[in-house]
Amino acid sequence: MSSLQYRNPYRRARKTSFFSGFDPILTIAVGILLIIGTLLVYAATRDWYAANGLDPEYYLKRHVINIAIGLLLAWGTTVIDYRLLRAYTPFIWGAAVLGLAFVLIPGVGSEVNGAKAWIPLPGGFQIQPAEIAKISIIVGISMLLSERRHDSDEPTSKDILRALAVAAIPMGLILLQPDMGTVLIISASVVAILATSGAPTKWVAGLLILAVAGGIVATKAGVISEYQIKRLQSFVDPNADTQGAGYQLRQARITVGSGGLLGTGLFDGPQTNGRFVPEQQTDFIFTVAGEQLGFVGSGLIILLYLIILMRAFGIARRSSDHYGQMVCTGVIAWFAFQTFENIGMTLGLMPMTGVPLPFMSYGGSSMFATLIGFGLLQNVNARHRG
Repeated sequence: MSSLQYRNPYRRARKTSFFSGFDPILTIAVGILLIIGTLLVYAATRDWYAANGLDPEYYLKRHVINIAIGLLLAWGTTVIDYRLLRAYTPFIWGAAVLGLAFVLIPGVGSEVNGAKAWIPLPGGFQIQPAEIAKISIIVGISMLLSERRHDSDEPTSKDILRALAVAAIPMGLILLQPDMGTVLIISASVVAILATSGAPTKWVAGLLILAVAGGIVATKAGVISEYQIKRLQSFVDPNADTQGAGYQLRQARITVGSGGLLGTGLFDGPQTNGRFVPEQQTDFIFTVAGEQLGFVGSGLIILLYLIILMRAFGIARRSSDHYGQMVCTGVIAWFAFQTFENIGMTLGLMPMTGVPLPFMSYGGSSMFATLIGFGLLQNVNARHRG
């Protein structure tokens, strides 16, 4: 047999291996954001902790552990064909609802900044069930809207109402915490999935109107806490309460603006090292980038997010079934809205809602959820020809 006729079976296996289906550009973009985020978390906490006789690497160590766990979860998400994950969707949804109910039990949930949204764990760690609820709602309503029991290409009103019920129960529990930021993110995913499913435009428009009306009613009924109302007021008039609710926003804008074009240099930001911005390693991590990396570094971060969203759009288009398309669309809307909301509130373009920056902010639950979302995208991409 000639060398031209010979075919190495291992060579073929490598070409068709599972990991060959991963999107390398998406992986690289997420990896770079994880590295930048780790450096910024360290820069936001190192000097202040050292000056107070504490472990300057406290947050760095925990952040790296969160990333390691998140990457394992992302890999685990890719092991099983995403089309088979539908069988586990009821269990994922049920676990999320139980967690959201559990956190509201007096004496169980931990309250931070007026929101009772965390369950304390041993070792000083906490888990936020609302982050897991994002995943459960995306896969849940995608499953319901993709399983047609009729000949129509559009979901029926009954299909849509069932899907909305799946989203409404966990969202109602999240409102009781209260956590308006997460509710808005989930709402964006729900509307995007409905639009992708082929639902009539009246449903999408109706949901948008209902969301606005619901926000007004929630404010009047006292569902939104006084703390959150003050945050909204500070967004409308940043100078109204510069030492109270508007302090964080004012300091955030000063910190970002002080970086100029090239920034003050990593670990060398006076605003950051002086801890003028509260919660800087979590919700306001972008202020560290603005000060220490400047306009150029901040622009690079935004460019990486745009690359992630563009690659995710490409995966959604290539998906071989409606379920994969809708899951990808839900993840895209989640990442896009949360990124826009976080960076927007840092710059004073959006009201402060306390949402972390995907892949960068310190926080275990958020890191786990976003990396699972990344795993879902890679799962769909790896099997789009299956």
